[in-house]
Amino acid sequence: MSTYTQILYQIVFGTYNNEPTMIESGQENLFKYIWGILKNKKCHVYRIGGVEDHIHIITHVHPTVAVAYLIKDVKLASSDLIKAKNIFPDFNGWQDGYGAFTYSISAKDNLIEYVKNQKEQHRKVSFRDEYMSLLKEHTIEFNEKYLL
Repeated sequence: MSTYTQILYQIVFGTYNNEPTMIESGQENLFKYIWGILKNKKCHVYRIGGVEDHIHIITHVHPTVAVAYLIKDVKLASSDLIKAKNIFPDFNGWQDGYGAFTYSISAKDNLIEYVKNQKEQHRKVSFRDEYMSLLKEHTIEFNEKYLL
């Protein structure tokens, strides 16, 4: 029997201390690099986007891949790229944690549009408020002292 899955993830993580260090001019290169990492891990990526202090990834994760290890690999490899190419001169690394939220495949188009519109979204809502909203939407208990 073959393995069949349909798990759509929105993965969200920020820069260290949510510092706005990912300047717009380097974001496209970073997003393409992360796309390549995910593709090499047999993930199907729908959209990567973000703003100066965080990233959103919309993807299916291959059933042989553990999400925690995937995100660890993405963070380590992208940090190396950022430092080696000096893409973001003030970048001090990624935050320790992350959010990984699952959705029905019927939410895919809305999620893609949401990530496409991150710049507009964050003119109105901070990353902290957006992240807290995602945690509440998915009924995840959290301690605000760990949210920057």
